[in-house]
Amino acid sequence: QLALVESGGDLVQPGGSLRLSCVASGPMKYVTIGWFRQAPGKEREMVSCITARGRITHQAESAKGRFTTYRENDKKTAYLQMNNLNVEGTAVYYCAADGQSTVCSAGMPYWGKGTSVSVAS
Repeated sequence: QLALVESGGDLVQPGGSLRLSCVASGPMKYVTIGWFRQAPGKEREMVSCITARGRITHQAESAKGRFTTYRENDKKTAYLQMNNLNVEGTAVYYCAADGQSTVCSAGMPYWGKGTSVSVAS
């Protein structure tokens, strides 16, 4: 079992930045981490996926050039740095983990409860 806790969500103005954190309850050096988001009235979508070794295997088109995914395994933490946020970034952001696969998907076994991001002027 691996518990995940996201933090860093907030209300921010368009063009602003936030850094989300995902802290794991145990070692994560062999764990693939996915960042997902679910906007009001929409389905959950994958934002990015980072393997245990730090390779980015997926990044949503809307995130390219603005979002950066990275991790610090010794701190058991993964991050989603979001810059130049727009109103479409309003969503609950989740991190998920899988210790058996390098592929991120909605079927990942471990999920946090999410952190809320609101982008509004």
